[in-house]
Order: sequence, then structure tokens, then C-alpha cells
Amino acid sequence: MSIKKTIITVAPTGAWPKKENNPNIPMTPKEIAEDVYACWKAGAAICHLHMRDDEGNGTMDTAKFRETVNLIRAYEDCDIIINCTTSGDLNATDETRQAHLKELRPEMASYDCGSMNWMHSGLFINHPKFLEELGTTMQESGVKPEIEIFDAGMIYNSLYYLKKGFLKAPCHYQLVLGAAGGSTATIENLVYLKGLIPEGSTWGALGIGNGHVPIMLTTVAMGGHLRVGMEDNVYYAAGQLAESNTQLVTRAADIVRIAGNKVATPAEAREILGL
Repeated sequence: MSIKKTIITVAPTGAWPKKENNPNIPMTPKEIAEDVYACWKAGAAICHLHMRDDEGNGTMDTAKFRETVNLIRAYEDCDIIINCTTSGDLNATDETRQAHLKELRPEMASYDCGSMNWMHSGLFINHPKFLEELGTTMQESGVKPEIEIFDAGMIYNSLYYLKKGFLKAPCHYQLVLGAAGGSTATIENLVYLKGLIPEGSTWGALGIGNGHVPIMLTTVAMGGHLRVGMEDNVYYAAGQLAESNTQLVTRAADIVRIAGNKVATPAEAREILGL
């Protein structure tokens, strides 16, 4: 029997947590690149990148993405897959959310397949015209969409864009559970959402906050891929701040191996995802 290969994505920074929430969060391009390299050595095959401005707020500044990507690529032995966000700055325009994809052409990027209320900060807008433009940009730039799913309606949206040609099969889905305003991080919700995605798709999942470990364990048991990192959780355990993103990747890799699976290398992840 062949051994299942599980992809680990690290999301080291995100758009919201700051040093005051956990002093170990990488914020500058140099800190993020060094962190990504350490996580790659620990087993991460993909890095999901957000940028921060000089005040520590989320930004879609192409120059910040360029600097960070170049620093990661400067590690000659590091073949990690780069996955850039297209969100994280609520003041960004449709144009600035895509500009870095056109210039840098990362292998993957996020495709947030619908709008929602961020209960703590405002509206997260991904209107139909933007999603059509983003799908076109990704196809023209050779970027694989990671379809971010916060609730069931976003899966149904993806089926529409798939039918219209703005997305191409086979799709890769990231089920995000526990976000404020989205589906809560329960095993029941994970099973339900997984059952809605198209046959032949690849998928992964994550749980924000207290649901992190239960969602991770269930995802491995269901054959999905994992995402960990301080974008989603600044704590390693209740009352215990994460020492580093590497600590979170190492735990995920241990769980994958305990389950009898193999931690996928970047080359194996490229084959699984069709990059």
C-alpha cells in the first residue's frame, strides 16, 4: 500500500496579529524570509505570505512582496512553494490585490471565494467582478489558485466560477474554520464542507484558535493537507505562546508521521497540486 503524502503549508504572519500578541511573529521581509527558510527545513512545502507595512499593518505593497520573495529565493537550497495572499489589507483596491501576481508570478495565490463580515474589523469584500478579474489574472500569470473557503456559500461560488471558466479544474481548496464571521472550527463543519467540494479536487484545512489541533487531526484522518502558522494561531497550546512557526510546523510533521503518512516535499507537493 502506498504511503499518503501530506502537504504542510506555513502561514507565518497574516494581516492581524502583532508583536504585542506574540513577540515571535515575523513582520519584516527579512524576518519572514528567515522564518520561512527554517520552516522549510522543518517540513513545510508551501509558504503562504502576507506583508506588513512599517507600522506593522497588513499591506498589499508589491515592493514588500518582491523583497520577501527575493530573500526566500536567495536561499539556493530552498525549493519551497511560494503562495502569496491577495487579501490582508481592507483598504486595498482590486488592482493592488493583483499587481504582485502579475510581476512576481508566484506558483500559488489565495482566491477568497466570496465576501463576509469580519466581526471585529469590518467587511471582507470579494465581489463578483473582482473574482472574475482575479481568476483571469491567475490564469494569464500561471498562478494556481488556492480557493479559500470560510463558509459553504463560497464553495457554491467556486462551482459557478469553475463553470464560467474563471477557475480551472482540478481545484485546490483551503477550508478555513474559526474565522470571525465564518464557519466555526468544528469537526462537523469540516466534514460538511469537505463533502461539498468537486470530485478530483485537492484540499487542506485549518482551525483558528481552540479548534486548531482537532481540525488538524481530523484533516489528516480524512486525507487532507495541513496549514499551520501564527497567521492562524499565536498560541501553541492553551496559555502557551508559540515560540516560533517552526515549532508549529514540527508538531504538524510529527502528527503526519504518527498517522502513517509522509510529509510531502515541495517537489512532491508540486506533483500533487499539478503545479
